[in-house]
This record gives sequence, C-alpha cells and structure tokens, in this order.
Amino acid sequence: MGTMFKSLNSPEHDRLRAWLKSCRERQNMTMRELAEKLDTPHSFVGKTEQGERRLDVVEYVRYCKALGVDPAEGLSEIGSGSRANK
Repeated sequence: MGTMFKSLNSPEHDRLRAWLKSCRERQNMTMRELAEKLDTPHSFVGKTEQGERRLDVVEYVRYCKALGVDPAEGLSEIGSGSRANK
C-alpha cells in the first residue's frame, strides 16, 4: 500500500486557507465571531487559518455557509493556482 498524500502543508491547502481567511476579513468578522457562528471554540478557527488543522468536507461546507460564501468558489481557488490575497 502506498502512503496517503498529506494536504495540510500543500500549496492547494495554503490557497484554500488564504481564501477562507480573506472571506472572513472582507466581512470584518473576527475569528471569535466566526467561531460563535460555527458553535465551535475560538481555537478551531485559529488552528484552521494557521494551517494546524484541516477541515473535513462537512466542516468546510459549514465554514463557508457561516461566511456566506459558495463552497464551490473555494474549490475553484484550489485548482486555480493563484493566490487568494493578490
């Protein structure tokens, strides 16, 4: 069996994290406010944005919904190869 590719420190994961963070910042929403909307500890958002934690698919969709953004837009960001905060 081959080893599973780890996406935590991949360029794609970095782009997705940057996109999620920029979506939050564009709304002038704090990490604490987002955590409250998600009904999660503040550390959940912080670790996600800092790349210490991955989101599973369901968490990702909930995260996008809390930010009021289309999850498909973030997935497009992964494939684009461009930086979200250019």
